[in-house]
Amino acid sequence: MDTTAIPHRPGRLPVVGDLLGASLRTPLQSTMRAGAGLGPIFTRKFFGLEIVFVAGIDLVTELNDETRFGKHVGLGVERLRAVAGDGLFTAHTREPNWRLAHDILQPAFSAESMRRYHSTMLEVARELTAAWDHATGPVDVAADMTRLTLETIGRAGFGYRFGSFERAEPHPFVTAMIRALRYAQLENVKLPFVRRALAGSAAQNQADIATMTNLVDEVIEARRREGGEARDLLGLMLTEGHPETGEQLDPVNIRNQAITFVVAGHETTSGALSFALYYLTRHPELLEKARAEVDAVWGDREPAFGDVAKLRYVRRVLDEAMRLWPTAPGYSREAREDLVLGGKYPMRKGDSVIVPLPMLHRDPTVWGPDPEKFDPDRFEPAAVRKRPAQAYKPFGTGERACIGRQFALHEAVLALGIMVQRYDFEADPAYELKIAESLTLKPSGFTVRPRIRERATALTA
Repeated sequence: MDTTAIPHRPGRLPVVGDLLGASLRTPLQSTMRAGAGLGPIFTRKFFGLEIVFVAGIDLVTELNDETRFGKHVGLGVERLRAVAGDGLFTAHTREPNWRLAHDILQPAFSAESMRRYHSTMLEVARELTAAWDHATGPVDVAADMTRLTLETIGRAGFGYRFGSFERAEPHPFVTAMIRALRYAQLENVKLPFVRRALAGSAAQNQADIATMTNLVDEVIEARRREGGEARDLLGLMLTEGHPETGEQLDPVNIRNQAITFVVAGHETTSGALSFALYYLTRHPELLEKARAEVDAVWGDREPAFGDVAKLRYVRRVLDEAMRLWPTAPGYSREAREDLVLGGKYPMRKGDSVIVPLPMLHRDPTVWGPDPEKFDPDRFEPAAVRKRPAQAYKPFGTGERACIGRQFALHEAVLALGIMVQRYDFEADPAYELKIAESLTLKPSGFTVRPRIRERATALTA
């Protein structure tokens, strides 16, 4: 792509480019700082690699046109293929297994399937509340949201129990996953000693990938032995063929899809819940509004499947949290043909750009003069209708958007509703939000003391 007309931060140096001031631990936040004030499009250069970022609504609207652009699998996503192969997230659209898996797995996220998952989601939420009911000190919110969402995708999607709330430390799969994601994130770093210090050795990375694949292989083999007609994700992968051709997924791709869904199916949702709880504890009046809605809709009974969609304000809280900190923080688009972006920036077929979502979601031309303000009313139906359709993209865009979006939203609204109804939260007023980056975003070091509400105690007495 011709970048001569695209602005960049002052101070670019020969050879190393924009390395000065960049952060390897927090590359997204580093990019947000570097792009501040540069406009809707800018570049960053590291050694010989120049990356184009687009964060303005008009240009992003063009990029999201599926006739002109498609998903680009490059940089960190390409590196993740060492972990997830040609799973749905890391596959190139041109690879046959992407379309095959996508079409076979669509029924796993139908309304009928979601209704089946509800009882499992509720069961795991009960384990979270049992743990919080007996907590004697502050709880690490991101860690416990990870336990919740990992256990949910494990049971609902694969019939596997990680035992997350029975462990003091994270499951070995999670420990291996975090290291493997960081290794993939930093594999493009040109300084090997820096990469090793931050992400470990290549041998450690191979061991982490083996830990993940071995566990998934055990889960798959156990299901093969048991047989049965389960209609969860694993059941569909093992027994169903393509609705038109009858072609089935091969064993290696089943493993890749399983790893993809376990990783993506819990990492993003846990971050969204953690950020939502953070912002609610900082805005007690909004917490009370969310709690009042849950009390009014669910009352004194356990929520049924249809009750979750009725929590419209709780859903807006999650939407606003994902606007400020979308836990899948960006996506990359590539030109399907030679074209000119925005009437000004020539692109050749295959050229790519990155959309950093926290910057798009703060575009003042869309979100007003105070985009940093946490305001769930931005997602009232009338406000949504007035906004450009491409202004809010926490689940990606086009045919490669997240296939599990409805699963994630139902799980998150249910869990957040249960938490705000059951507990008062004592949060450290001195805590300042710190964002931890890997493949996803999460608040780091955010803790609360959950106190059972008097009403909640009466409900469970």
